[in-house]
Amino acid sequence: MPFIFPPLTIFLLLCSLSHSSYADELSAKKDNSIITIPSVEARLASKSLLLDITKVNSNKLVVVGEHGHILLSSDAVNWQQAKVPLQTTLTSVFFINSDLGWAVGHDATILNTVDGGSTWQIQQYKPELEKPLFDIVFKTPSEGIAIGAYGLVFRTQDGGASWHNEFHTEFLLPEDAEYLAEIKAEDEEAYLDEASSILPHFNRLILDNQTLYMVGEIGLVAQSDNFGVDWVPFDDIYQGSFFDISKTAQGGFLVVGLRGHVFKSADNGMTWQAIQTNTTSLINDIVLSEDGRIFLLANNGTLLESNDKGKSYQLRTQKDGKSLIAGVWFNGKLIVVSDVGVKQISL
Repeated sequence: MPFIFPPLTIFLLLCSLSHSSYADELSAKKDNSIITIPSVEARLASKSLLLDITKVNSNKLVVVGEHGHILLSSDAVNWQQAKVPLQTTLTSVFFINSDLGWAVGHDATILNTVDGGSTWQIQQYKPELEKPLFDIVFKTPSEGIAIGAYGLVFRTQDGGASWHNEFHTEFLLPEDAEYLAEIKAEDEEAYLDEASSILPHFNRLILDNQTLYMVGEIGLVAQSDNFGVDWVPFDDIYQGSFFDISKTAQGGFLVVGLRGHVFKSADNGMTWQAIQTNTTSLINDIVLSEDGRIFLLANNGTLLESNDKGKSYQLRTQKDGKSLIAGVWFNGKLIVVSDVGVKQISL
């Protein structure tokens, strides 16, 4: 399962602070009866739990993680903390150009930056849903889609000024679709309650030219030719969860997930080949290097490296045993985020 941490309640946060501390130090903002507390600057933020990293351009990295931490760096060594209006755990970050980006996280949070990540604004914050978002992708500066737990999907057509929820029935099992239809006719409230948790988790998106791909729970692999308006699930290849999908330099696909499972397709997902990895660690992320290597980042300090286009993998176990959650290839180096912050992996 992706990292889902129980949200810290507003009540506990406020009770832990004096009235004057709340007013003077946190500058909390009340909007539509929801109190939001800005992320606090922390000297060791780059050593805390971080859940995603992206290369904005050749000179900038952005990472996100717990406590609303967003950090920027030009060298992967020195990190500057951004100004973030929430302390919510953030799970994914995406930039469409050097200035314009989004981050998502728990409480169906969506944040936006227009200055390259230095400052962030709230576009959506729904703690009442009690569901995290896991990924976000934009096709243009206006058109974006965010996905998350229990089939959560939000779409925008105006750059995030408004987000609209979608329910994708194409991922329902036939018996579940029949069940929902029955209770909808009898009890609308019960239908809404069941529909909110009946779909699998949607874990990761990638956009390849005009085609959008998604992986998730219960072996879900799907593609869309209209940016997620409609989805076509691939044939089942494995019943466990997938956490990443990538188009390789050779034009094939890789999907990775639970218990070290890796599948490779050379024909756009028509057929899949299981690849031996010699590990049972959960694989979180796929990183492609500029020199053609493939790195798979996994739990328990497990790093897999392929030098033959993904046909086989060499196991490189990291001594500290910390989970490798996400990574990028940056200036000839593998930079990853983990539960102990940013790490530069020696190869």
